[in-house]
Amino acid sequence: MSSSEGSRIRATLATAKGTAYCIMYPGLTTWAVLKSSYINILLVFVPVGIIAGALDLPPGAIFCLNFLAIVPLAALLSFATEELSEAVGAHIGGLLNATFGNAVELIVSVIALQKDQFRLVQASILGSVLVNILLVLGCCFIAGGIRRSESKYDPTVASIMSALQTLAAAALIVPAILYWTMKRSAEGDTIDILAVSRGAAIILIVLYLFYLYFQLFSHKDLFREDVGNNDSDDSDFEGDPQGAAQKESHQGGEILGSAGALTCMIVSVVCVGFCAEFLVDSIESVVEETGMTTTFIGLILLPIVSNAAEHVTAVIVSWKGKQNLAMLVDLGSGMQIALFVTPLLVLISWGMGKPFSLHFQLFETVVFFVSVLVVNFLIRGGSSNYLEGVMCLGWYLIIALAFFYYPDDQ
Repeated sequence: MSSSEGSRIRATLATAKGTAYCIMYPGLTTWAVLKSSYINILLVFVPVGIIAGALDLPPGAIFCLNFLAIVPLAALLSFATEELSEAVGAHIGGLLNATFGNAVELIVSVIALQKDQFRLVQASILGSVLVNILLVLGCCFIAGGIRRSESKYDPTVASIMSALQTLAAAALIVPAILYWTMKRSAEGDTIDILAVSRGAAIILIVLYLFYLYFQLFSHKDLFREDVGNNDSDDSDFEGDPQGAAQKESHQGGEILGSAGALTCMIVSVVCVGFCAEFLVDSIESVVEETGMTTTFIGLILLPIVSNAAEHVTAVIVSWKGKQNLAMLVDLGSGMQIALFVTPLLVLISWGMGKPFSLHFQLFETVVFFVSVLVVNFLIRGGSSNYLEGVMCLGWYLIIALAFFYYPDDQ
């Protein structure tokens, strides 16, 4: 029996078994889901945060409570996506993981777009990429370097990832350069930059679709879990690194069937929407009360909390010696934000009649491009150690310090 046939049979059995289990024992299933991650203890903040927002409590309390509530909701959404992926099979599951991998960032950004919080949106998507390629990657290098002098990974996949990241960075540079070089009226500048941004957004999404086909179908063997691992195991995740990482970090069998997983996803998305609504509404008051800038909140705080569960998963996988898988999850998440979420937000804002573009501030663009270059230099060798991880963390802390003092009105 081939690996793909075995995967389909296991998926069918898992769907039937999981759905029946959810119908017969809903209470036990809920308890099993809650026990799937220690982060779920923070779910207590979800109703508290929503109630705080509904009662119009002080903005600082609303911000903190909903900030904490988003952490377990992101973990729960990731867990439900993986459970649904298990039920529907490898290829569709890979597409699900690729689509919903950064759903929380997308939901928060769309809500911010509705409220014309363009600076917050730009800062959050840029910060999400920087968190993945610097903070999380650095932690992965350190986690892998503690147990072994060098951690190996596939340099071919790393070079593909770095090339796509560089292209995404270049796509952000073009609108910034265009803004500073055009000599037309202010209105003409805005129209031209929007046109360039929307055209570039369409091209980036098409490029991302080609990458998904490359990863999940035509060249899936390159993205196997056991390629370049220090402790190789047989794997059949068939090009879906997010799914393999979830299996690696969460021990135990499948808990939900397709119906239960889909229900869990819908509930998680709805709760994220409520919490994000109250969170975004409170940011302006928090900025006035604390002295923090909107840029710092969006670039540093929100990206860390929006995908904390996935970040922890990547570090755990790296600690277990599967550096190749950890890098696929980490760099893949950052690349998804740059090549899919960011251009998708440009197109969504176009449909909403909002003038959101790929024109980032010059300082932000330079920081992003330099960060991509630093990471490209670090990963091109096919191996990593803890010192390279410390370098990534050091550069990220420098960026965080700079943006703490960076004013919003620049």
